[in-house]
Amino acid sequence: MNSNEIINELKKMSDEKYKKNIIKLGIPEDRCIGVSTTDLRRLAKSIKKDNELAVKLWQSNYHEAMLLSVLIMDKKSMTLEYIEEIMKDVISWDLCDHLCKNIIIKIKGYENLIYKWCDSDKLYYKRAAFTLIASYVIHDKKADDDTLNKMLQIIEKNSDDDREHVKKAVLWALKEIGKKDVYYKEKAIELSNKLVSSGIKSKVWIGNNALKEFNTLVKVEGRTRLISNKSKMGSNV
Repeated sequence: MNSNEIINELKKMSDEKYKKNIIKLGIPEDRCIGVSTTDLRRLAKSIKKDNELAVKLWQSNYHEAMLLSVLIMDKKSMTLEYIEEIMKDVISWDLCDHLCKNIIIKIKGYENLIYKWCDSDKLYYKRAAFTLIASYVIHDKKADDDTLNKMLQIIEKNSDDDREHVKKAVLWALKEIGKKDVYYKEKAIELSNKLVSSGIKSKVWIGNNALKEFNTLVKVEGRTRLISNKSKMGSNV
């Protein structure tokens, strides 16, 4: 299928319920089709990885076509330069996170974008930096102390950004570092208490919400990362 045929297929799959949900994210109605992420992933499996097609779908400006575009991108030939270019088109947290978790985290040298974007005044570039930190801590088994300490410093420095989609990503990054192991749980708790004691609204919010999570974390035999004692596995500890 070419891009026009795919978009026509998406329109056939349209569901008014999903369209309303997408509009609630702040996506203009004329850019919404109304297709669930589950259906997009199913459709993506029937399409070969194709960067040229992905570009055309992205340029359609339809939200679902842009999400689908990410799913058919060939990460092996994707460049950070292209990623930086298309980030300017991101106007929702879900597309931001989708792009980070499915493509950016898989491109060699992506960590450079964390250090570049964490100080950006552009909403979704900045959110992306912290989504990438969270993804890095979850997936990179070789995460080293030097990098993790730098990331904690970045979190502390940017915890005064009161924009909802930024502070939630900062919180997410902090919580994932705290789940890495017992040592980093203590480091994350220390930083969280520091944020709370600052008295700055966004810092207090991040610190308090992180502490709520850390208070539930336990070590389970056979697992490196900590899990909540509210989970089925964690409740047996």
